Amino acid sequence: MARTLAQGRACGLSSVLGVALGNLANGLGAALGLAALFAVSSAAFAHSLRRVFRDGFLVALLNPKTSLFFAAFLPQFMDAHGANPLLQTLALGGVFVAIACCTDVIYVLTASLVAPRLGRVASHRRWGHRLAGTSFIGLGVLTAMGSRASR
Repeated sequence: MARTLAQGRACGLSSVLGVALGNLANGLGAALGLAALFAVSSAAFAHSLRRVFRDGFLVALLNPKTSLFFAAFLPQFMDAHGANPLLQTLALGGVFVAIACCTDVIYVLTASLVAPRLGRVASHRRWGHRLAGTSFIGLGVLTAMGSRASR
């Protein structure tokens, strides 16, 4: 959404495609047992669609959370006596990537519709940051203060 709001629909969709293919590569890595455990951050917000795609791909590919998700979550849904485990993992990873890609495209399209309105009310950006920050602090406090289930 940030790419779409800052750079437009084409950049948002390019980033989604990069993230989707990066996630697909993670699924393949988990299927082959080769998960990368490095994190990268984008050094700059480039306007080149090729660079935006590359950044999305690398961030998704080298995201340890995604790698661990594929390696830990997907095997729970595999049939030990069924088809080839590699094919099962690739199919499950592909379904995950397809669903994530669809939701990400919806976010991009929604953000591209909202962006012009937000540009007119740039003074409200500060309040948006404050609201988001307050929400995160509140969720953190709620989590810290939450009671544990009794045994």
